[in-house]
Amino acid sequence: MSSYFHYRGSQLYVEQVPLADIAAQFDTPCYVYSRAALTDGLRQFTEALRGHEHLICYAVKANSNLAILNIFARLGAGFDIVSGGELQRVLAAGGDARKVVFSGVGKSVAEIRMALDAGILCFNVESAAELDRLNKVAESMGKIAPASLRVNPDVDAKTHPYISTGLKQNKFGVAYDEAIALYRRARDMPHLRITGIDCHIGSQLTETSPFIAAAEKILALVDTLADEGIHLEHIDLGGGVGICYRNETPPEIADYVAALLGTLRGRSEKLILEPGRVLTGNAGVLLTRVEYLKHGEEKNFAIVDAAMNDLVRPALYDAFHEILPVAQEPSHKSNPSNGRGGERENLSSIYEIVGPICETGDFIGHARDLAITPQALLAVLSAGAYGMSMSSNYNTRPRAAEVIVDGIAMHLVRERETVSQLYAGEKIIL
Repeated sequence: MSSYFHYRGSQLYVEQVPLADIAAQFDTPCYVYSRAALTDGLRQFTEALRGHEHLICYAVKANSNLAILNIFARLGAGFDIVSGGELQRVLAAGGDARKVVFSGVGKSVAEIRMALDAGILCFNVESAAELDRLNKVAESMGKIAPASLRVNPDVDAKTHPYISTGLKQNKFGVAYDEAIALYRRARDMPHLRITGIDCHIGSQLTETSPFIAAAEKILALVDTLADEGIHLEHIDLGGGVGICYRNETPPEIADYVAALLGTLRGRSEKLILEPGRVLTGNAGVLLTRVEYLKHGEEKNFAIVDAAMNDLVRPALYDAFHEILPVAQEPSHKSNPSNGRGGERENLSSIYEIVGPICETGDFIGHARDLAITPQALLAVLSAGAYGMSMSSNYNTRPRAAEVIVDGIAMHLVRERETVSQLYAGEKIIL
């Protein structure tokens, strides 16, 4: 659990605010973020990179709330985007287009035009076909497009297969063995300017060795390109540093950065990194309320008002999120590391934490040892990344409110949706 979320007595706080006060004012389910936690993560990157020219491009897909983007923008961050919509969010939040890198395998003509008009830093090109499209669109607009190639180094990130992006069988990037030929081709395209090289091998990595292996392969390409007269302005080594959800031991930010800088060995190219989850994941929780307790012969269920539409990671990845009571019972201390079962003296306190959606896969956590009653509040930890950004309206459920806490202040940064908003754009035919 992040130090910015902590118990005072029996009450769980975020910074200086009891989570119960947030639920009372903004209802549940509700995403709650700590501004101090967000700021601290970016500060750690900045301090670790001091002395080497760099740009931290926050991966917007992790959490795209305008307030969070604005916090990072005001701290000098750039942004890694994967859609035209994310670009519009960055600009609306006060981000600098000149600090934006555009990744993603399926950039449309409209998205490329939008990014060229905005004047972004670089397109991370992911295929030969995209290289051709980018050149043609830039030509039609009378512009020169800044481009780098996202190179797939075929390095095993040792993470969940759904979030591994650096293997030959993944859809991302250009094949390592084809990169030199594509750079030669790009050099001859009149409406492209080669600015760098990009690599991203996956998300939720808990070891530095895959990062180093990928970096070394990319740097070998950089040297080969330099021998051919193709000199790069920046080296983008992506993101992917993991966080602790349960018992993982990911590297500290300073150690991860030090390992990367060690591979650069005094190189002068600007280093771009694209952290996402590591900046927001443990900076947020999902606050939910118990609606019913249902006891059965084999399992007990705590049915809460948050569901897979609010937090899909458990259903999608079988992901673990620690779940804590907002108010601890004096006679019962929850075990933050409890997992799937195990012997307990009081079986009635072992619950499946499930939502109200009509799917068996609608669960938040399995076999959690909790002393709770109906209407009790629960905090689902490590929910600041890929929580709200992956939420949906399945079962016509309005998406949750979002709140940022700054010291003693609570700021509503996204209003809870209403049902009428969900069907406002629909039409009945006659």
